[in-house]
Amino acid sequence: MNIIDWIILVSVLCCIVVYGIYKSRTTKNLEGYFLSNRSMPWYLVLLSIMGTQASAITYLTGPGQAYTDGMRFVQYYFGLPFAMIVISVFFVPVFSKLKVYTAYEFLEKRFDVKTRTFTSFLFLISRGLSTGISIYAPSLILCSIMGWNIYYTNILMGGILIIYTMSGGANAVAHTQKLQMIIIFISLFLIGYIAVSMLPTGMGFKEAIKEAGTYGKMNVITTGFTDKGFDWKDKYNIWSGLVGGFFLALSYFGTDHSQVGKYLTGKNIAESRKGLLINGLVKVPMQFLILLIGILIFTFYLYHKAPVYFDDTKIIAANKTSSAPQLQKITADYNDAAVRKDAAAMAVQRLAYKTELKKALPGDDANDTNFIFLRFVKDNLPIGLTGLLFAVIFLSAWGSIAGALNSLAACSMIDFHQKFFTAEKTSLQDYKTSQWYTFGWGIFCIVIAMFAQNIGNSLIEAVNILGSIFYGVILGIFLVAFWIKHVQANAVFIAALISQIGVIVIYKADIISFLWLNVIGVGFVIFISLFIQLFARNKNAAF
Repeated sequence: MNIIDWIILVSVLCCIVVYGIYKSRTTKNLEGYFLSNRSMPWYLVLLSIMGTQASAITYLTGPGQAYTDGMRFVQYYFGLPFAMIVISVFFVPVFSKLKVYTAYEFLEKRFDVKTRTFTSFLFLISRGLSTGISIYAPSLILCSIMGWNIYYTNILMGGILIIYTMSGGANAVAHTQKLQMIIIFISLFLIGYIAVSMLPTGMGFKEAIKEAGTYGKMNVITTGFTDKGFDWKDKYNIWSGLVGGFFLALSYFGTDHSQVGKYLTGKNIAESRKGLLINGLVKVPMQFLILLIGILIFTFYLYHKAPVYFDDTKIIAANKTSSAPQLQKITADYNDAAVRKDAAAMAVQRLAYKTELKKALPGDDANDTNFIFLRFVKDNLPIGLTGLLFAVIFLSAWGSIAGALNSLAACSMIDFHQKFFTAEKTSLQDYKTSQWYTFGWGIFCIVIAMFAQNIGNSLIEAVNILGSIFYGVILGIFLVAFWIKHVQANAVFIAALISQIGVIVIYKADIISFLWLNVIGVGFVIFISLFIQLFARNKNAAF
């Protein structure tokens, strides 16, 4: 990067950190550290919710997802607005009335300690793994810019995030996300504008979209039906989005403490509801626009030579192996095809390059989807804007990861430490212990980031698959708690254990799209718990 880009990058990051530390002055107790003393207005609740769900993964790999697979990923979010309504009506009043620190405290009141502990444990595992992947995303940027080792970069990035979160807690995260979201929207608009401005004369936004559509990239609505009927393994279609996406969003925003903790910070129920409902209105358009940038980049590369492979770091590594001559020959053939504008030949050479790269780097999946947006930014954005965009990605990473670390520490402290490991202590001691839990989870997530390099899916897809494995079961427990009053603790606990094993088996069998795992998990918990409770009643068992 140019020196001006570095100045902008460092200046923006430093200003945000200083601002966050300044705004993080709060009562040094659990309510202040985890819930901002329940004092947030609706717009900070909204920005905090959006900032946590829209991580660096969203901005870094969302456009790459659209570049390779078109716009159909947006259907994943179609169920979200409906989930916001259900959560606002049923979930928020219960959590607010009980004044809980975590969502899982409610489960102990409704069922028992083991159900609360098991559900919180599922959350900790799923969120801890996802946060590790989220740390890997901004590390890609530093590796790309500096040519650093990815493992050392994960440690650096994770270390900064641990300090950032430990020092400020929920208050710092919420206030800095306010600035982050503003900068993010401005930057994304500028990138879209620049991509269009670099197209041939006479081709504007409308023409660029139309051109991408001829290649099947504007597949916003797909039904999932083929000549053989409905394809249950089709990842993104209108039905999996509305049904599977609804249950996923209902679990994520209604039972995942990384989100529940955000609207628990609201001044009152009305403020929490308003933040959630507006999030339901803006999330789909926001994600649509992020994916649309990937479409504009796709059209851009129809008129400008795309790299044979988008990940510079792996190209450098592969060229140090015995495969270097073959890789260089493939690159030369690709460049010749580009001069002839032979798209078919270029596609063949790209595939050949990836195949040879796998030989050069054993164990690597050669998937460069996560690097498409990053490479476009590095190669084409003007001086200054590149630094600003990288700052945006760092900011989104800090906001989402800090929020996740804060929620992981909250559940560890409230659902486990205070419950099983310590007698009552002073507020200041609890505050300091919570900071150490933040540190511990930060280390755990750094370790997970070390294994994220060879994820076969795009990162945005990977974190959603991971969530879907656990979210259906967690949601099923809560739905039984809310609406099936005669089902008791032992029945739902056994059902949850069986259901989680069942969901994992179905996922490993690869017989259905991951979004449907959320529906399956909910259905398993509800029906199995009803059956167990009925059996227990018939046998006069003490369930």
